[in-house]
Amino acid sequence: MKQNFTVRQGALDGLEAFLSVAQHRSFRKAAAELNVTPSAISQAVRTLESRIGTALFTRTTRSVGLTEAGERFLSRAKPAFEELVAASAVAQDLGQRPTGRLRLSVPRAVVPIVLEPLIASFSKAYPEVEVEIAASEKFVDLAAAGFDAGIRMGQFIAADMIAVRLTPPFRLTIVGSPSYFAGRKLPELPDDLRHHACLRMRRSNGALALWSINDNGNVIEAAVAGPLIAHDFPTMLGAAVEGMGLAQVPEPIAVDQIKAGKLMEVLKPFAPMGPGVFLYYPNHHQMTPKLRAFIDHVKKHPHSASKARIHDNGE
Repeated sequence: MKQNFTVRQGALDGLEAFLSVAQHRSFRKAAAELNVTPSAISQAVRTLESRIGTALFTRTTRSVGLTEAGERFLSRAKPAFEELVAASAVAQDLGQRPTGRLRLSVPRAVVPIVLEPLIASFSKAYPEVEVEIAASEKFVDLAAAGFDAGIRMGQFIAADMIAVRLTPPFRLTIVGSPSYFAGRKLPELPDDLRHHACLRMRRSNGALALWSINDNGNVIEAAVAGPLIAHDFPTMLGAAVEGMGLAQVPEPIAVDQIKAGKLMEVLKPFAPMGPGVFLYYPNHHQMTPKLRAFIDHVKKHPHSASKARIHDNGE
């Protein structure tokens, strides 16, 4: 037979009164400590004894003592109650000021270009908050996985999430290395991609991502082929630097390699704009102070992580 582990309503009622009487061996002193009347203390203890099914105190006109059941109950109940009080204090502290661990789920690519500058300044401003970054391309259920917030490109964020902009919109650029283009004709039109090795990325849902092409203001998707399928942008970008083929990546992660001459941009007129990167989180009725502090910090430092690497379109 399956046991019922449901906590009854009022299961802890009278416990504090019992512990106070047991400590002082006096209903009157317990009442004074808890700032209630002696009759209220007496009623609380009687209700507790009735619920347990045995007497916990022996009472005379001159003294109050514990029964054997009371002694055993005290030995187990006192440390448990003290632990509950301590747990309540810890939870209350977390609910009143920015402290504790802030857990963020982010893609690998955004860590150096977005998070590192923000986290550095945030940690200086809020030294009592410990930031944990889980870098993965996998989309997770924030609540189920125990994350406070996530960071993703805007097009991948569910509509029921609250989003805070971290970067301006940016282009999805197509790049290749000089060694790859040696002896090859540069593509001039999207149709020329059929004659090139195009590196692809597999989404966390298992689907192969199509390339996005700007066709006179309309974004169309094109199926491409090539020698490598990666699961994140940094891996695909590294393969492009090594000359394996062309890659379509967010412009911010490729800017440094382009400036260094390790990559070349092609098909610039056909590069579509992406919405940018956002911090997102569930719509909580009561937000934790640590998350509120991080969101306020992000809003006070708009685009700070991307000014040097992203070509702002004026937004």
